Amino acid sequence: MNRTRLLTTMAVFVAIGTLGAQLLWFPAGVAKAYPVQHAVNVMAAVTLGPGPAVMIAFMIGLLRNMLGLGTLLAFPGGIIGALLAGYLFRVTGKNGMAALGEAIGTGVFGSLFAVPFARILLGSSAGAFFFIPSFLVSSITGALIGWFVVSRVKLENLLKKHV
Repeated sequence: MNRTRLLTTMAVFVAIGTLGAQLLWFPAGVAKAYPVQHAVNVMAAVTLGPGPAVMIAFMIGLLRNMLGLGTLLAFPGGIIGALLAGYLFRVTGKNGMAALGEAIGTGVFGSLFAVPFARILLGSSAGAFFFIPSFLVSSITGALIGWFVVSRVKLENLLKKHV
């Protein structure tokens, strides 16, 4: 895949993740669930791989925070979920494994990483398992949406040039 096409695809994913978060969200325990971010992570992991998926997750988190549309907790969950989704897809070649990687990466690892992150940057004294339920609800919902999209859309042309 040439650089222009890669950057354009990444920019579209960032736009979808940033703006889509405001269109589709719901309360989930201590946080708001933004499943569009997780769906984008799965779609980016499958179509572009782990590196670009991580950059997209970082940019979505950065833009949402700069625009006042999210919290700093978007970083640990989104980035770790995108990395694990991309890695599991690369190893297995299965869309379902990318979705599972997103759910585990964000729902478990991201939520556990959010505890010291929240303590240092947000002054929160949340316990080790405080974020897991809300992160799991959001990541599983979004991972299923992302899995559904990549399973239904024809990706042959995009995948042939990159994978």
